[in-house]
Formats: sequence, C-alpha cells, structure tokens
Amino acid sequence: MSILARPAVAARAARAMQGLTRLAGRRSGGPGSTAAWQARFPEYPRDTSEATVPTSVAPAPVTVYLPPAGTATRPPVHVNFHGGGYVVSTPVMDDALCRFLAVEAGVVVVNVRYVVAPQHPFPAPTTQAYEVVRWVAGHGAEHGWDGGRLTVGGQSAGGGLTAAVARLALERGEPRIALQVLHYPPLDLATGARDKKAAVARPRLRPWMAEVFDTSYVPDPRERTDRLVSPAHPSDTADLRGIAPALVITAEYDLLRAEATRYAERLRAAGALAEHHEVTGADHGYDTEDDEKARAAYALMARHIRRATAPGVS
Repeated sequence: MSILARPAVAARAARAMQGLTRLAGRRSGGPGSTAAWQARFPEYPRDTSEATVPTSVAPAPVTVYLPPAGTATRPPVHVNFHGGGYVVSTPVMDDALCRFLAVEAGVVVVNVRYVVAPQHPFPAPTTQAYEVVRWVAGHGAEHGWDGGRLTVGGQSAGGGLTAAVARLALERGEPRIALQVLHYPPLDLATGARDKKAAVARPRLRPWMAEVFDTSYVPDPRERTDRLVSPAHPSDTADLRGIAPALVITAEYDLLRAEATRYAERLRAAGALAEHHEVTGADHGYDTEDDEKARAAYALMARHIRRATAPGVS
C-alpha cells in the first residue's frame, strides 16, 4: 500500500488536481479550456440553457442541451454524468458528446455538475446523482421533455454513478430507466488499483491516479465493497433481474477494462445487457482525443438511446 492510500494524502493530491483543472479551464482556447471542448464537432449546434436541480446533498447545476427544432413535441431525455475520478468537476468535457446525442438520438440531454470528493465523499455524489435523475423523470412535462422516456449514462466515474443510479432505481422501484450507458466505468474500487492489470505497460489511467481517486471518493476501505461503489466485485451477489438494460463500452488498453467486462457478463446473466462493445486500440478517455473513435462510440450510444426511447417501447 502506497502513501497515496492514506486519505489525507490522497485528499491533498485530489485538491491539487482540481486546481490544475480550473487553471486549464480558464486558459483562452488552450488544451483543456472551455473554448477548446466546445469547439469539437462544430457541425453539431449548441442550443443550451442552464438550470439547477434541488437535491438533499446540494443544488446541482445542469446544462440542458436541446435537440433540433421539430424533433418531437416532447422529446425523451438523457441524463449525462461526466468523468474525472469522482474528484475533478469537468462537465464541459462532455459538451461534444451532449451535442452529438441531442442531434443524433433526438433527445434532451441534461449534463450534470455533481459534487465531487474529497469535499463530498461517498455516498454524496451517488445520492445527488440519483435525486437528479428522479427529479428529471418527475418534472419533465414542466420543461417540455418526456421524463417517462429516460436514459442515463456517463464516462469513467460518471459511468460508475450511472450504474449506482440504475441500482437504486431497481431497489426503490423508480424512476423507470430505459437504458444505462456505461462508458469505460470504474466498477470495482474494492480491488486495489495496483492489483489491476492493463493490456499495456503504461495505461493512461495510471494505478497511482486511480489510488488517489478511489481513496478520495471512499476513504474507508471497508466501504469499497458497497454495491453502489463496486458492483463488479465478487462480494455483490444480489439478483439484478429487472435493472435497466445496459450498453457497456470498454477500451482495450484501459486499466478498468476487466471490471467493466465482468459487470457486463453479470448484466448478461440477468438479462439486462443490451450490448457490450469494446473499442480496440484505445485506452481510458480515448474519446477526448481521438475524434474518429469518439464519433463511432457516440453513434453507437445514439442508436441505443434512440431505440430505447422510441414511442411505444416499454
């Protein structure tokens, strides 16, 4: 166990990452800046508004992306959770994805700025994420979308939150989720990051980084087997029949590939796997740099979302 497994050390490292991310976001047009993220895929227009969703954890700011005019009187809605290791708040990184899905899937996309660790460790982000999705489902008519045709998805940590939201929806009986999209998600924090193996010697998500993220998010190792944190760990044996169907997308070289693959097989056994797709020759977060691979993955998501939310599908 390294020094980064100590909660106080991990928290300091996480705060440093947050500071660097804020600095990059303020650079005018530089890598990691808001302008740079919004410049991707310019053929997909950006028709957005800002809103705030009340939750018991804290108000959750959201950016709402609208589909093209004339798409539907009350279009379906997709809730998106960004990545960042449960530590870095970077919803703008998914701006291109949100615009793509709004157009190609014909849905309203609600992109969520959820609370992050170490300031808000588990279970705060999970609780807030679930309450946002429940609010979106219940208040759709007020905003012009159909909350009864609802999908949820996320990248990396956002995929982990998506899996947790789907699990809570199964256990509590609401809301109805037509599809969960798990894009290279972390689904086993109970297994130490340094015990995970990638297909390449130097994966993009390095074990030390995962250790900072995991320790910041769940400081107490005993809590890392929680079903909302590690549904791919062998300790979680609950019956998942009835959970929202899932599209699971893994990357060949990703440190997290094995756990996402295990979870996909678990969902398959429960009759809840829509598709498991592996992106070959790709690593964690590949879609933030490789436009060709990103377009192909986003198009796959759009097809599944459109199919799951088609009128009359139940």
